[in-house]
Amino acid sequence: MNQTYNEMASKPVFPLLMKMAIPPMISMLIQSLYNIVDSIFVAKIGEEALTALSLAYPLQNLSLACSVGIGVAINALIAKSLGAKQNNEANNICDHGIVLALFHSLLFVLMGIFLMKPFFMLFTNDPLVLQYGITYGSIVITFTFGSIIHITIEKMFQATGNMIIPMFLQGIGAIINIILDPILIFGINGYFEMGVAGAAIATIIGQMTACLLAIILFIKTSDLKISFKNFKLNKQTIIKIYSIGIPSGIMQGLPSLLVSLLNGILATVSQSAIAFFGVYYKLQSFIYMPANGLIQGMRPLISYNFGANHLNRVKEIIKVSIICNGIILSLGTVLFFVFPEPILSWFSATDELLKIGISGLRIISFSFIVSTIGVVISGVFEALGNGRNSLTISLLRQFIITLPLSYVLLQLVGLNGVWATFVIAETIASIIAWLLLKKEFKSYQ
Repeated sequence: MNQTYNEMASKPVFPLLMKMAIPPMISMLIQSLYNIVDSIFVAKIGEEALTALSLAYPLQNLSLACSVGIGVAINALIAKSLGAKQNNEANNICDHGIVLALFHSLLFVLMGIFLMKPFFMLFTNDPLVLQYGITYGSIVITFTFGSIIHITIEKMFQATGNMIIPMFLQGIGAIINIILDPILIFGINGYFEMGVAGAAIATIIGQMTACLLAIILFIKTSDLKISFKNFKLNKQTIIKIYSIGIPSGIMQGLPSLLVSLLNGILATVSQSAIAFFGVYYKLQSFIYMPANGLIQGMRPLISYNFGANHLNRVKEIIKVSIICNGIILSLGTVLFFVFPEPILSWFSATDELLKIGISGLRIISFSFIVSTIGVVISGVFEALGNGRNSLTISLLRQFIITLPLSYVLLQLVGLNGVWATFVIAETIASIIAWLLLKKEFKSYQ
């Protein structure tokens, strides 16, 4: 571990960033492929099933937001503590992280048991969509605690510079999902055919497998230690975790709120519009997951060097990260603009879905390239412990501008106006993110 810390402070930035970022980029790319494959299989059941998963997405993302929010916080705090040579404090943060993960898991168990039917009835009266949605949501939300605990431990590994084990954990969970999906959805020789419920069960089995492996590997390999022998909840530690975790969680969870509210708006147009929007959100993860994987590799580097007061190195890490993420997101723009029809055909798209989706993907594609600076700088503020600025950027990207402008442009120019709001919001957010970062570094001079 000491060698890793020395590298974080002295190794040339680009190869170091690639060493830290490529494993999470690969694991998150595998995860995004699972999300896409999952919808491809479910779409074969019918558009009602695809619509149900689109409506369930905000709930799944809310669970992810909760676990990633706390994970990002403990990742930043552990890395800063290690940079300042405060190893006992790093272990104390690990203990608190696990306790908070268990507490949040209980909240989602209660949500999965009691809130599924009221939630889906907000968006549809179609009995088949309701049936599929409640079945799928009840399973994936009630048993999401495997994912929450797994992601918490994954962030602990990443805080020490270990990116290989998190890559393995994400990969094995996603691969199990992909293998089990067709088996449990369509069955084999009449056995195991469970339809939408099978898709949910495959997801949970993958998450639980990754969780169990995360616990075993952390105990056996990590230099960080979790021990509750003399553990006491510390108010200041919890405040520090939530001061970063809540803004980060809100940032991660904003798509849940945005998608739910936009689904309400799109429901006034057609079911196919909702289905396309759900497909788009699965597809965009194929671009943003690797981009976020690079941010995962960047965060501990910035946190460590900021804790060690190496500000020039922090600036160099930011510059290289913007260039690398710009390349990834530019490729996303090209892919969605040039190949919308072949991409949508994977999802058994109806004529109406194709008509909506081809122009939709082409318009939204430009949001990828213009989001580069906003995505990176939001991650920078998380690593620096400035959750407020990170949240400000995310609110601009995914809520404050997009939602009201979507409603207005839908009335003025139709569905294409809704898709254009994503490009407008990302452009404005990137400009403001750059201004906030310049102000931040002036305060350190």
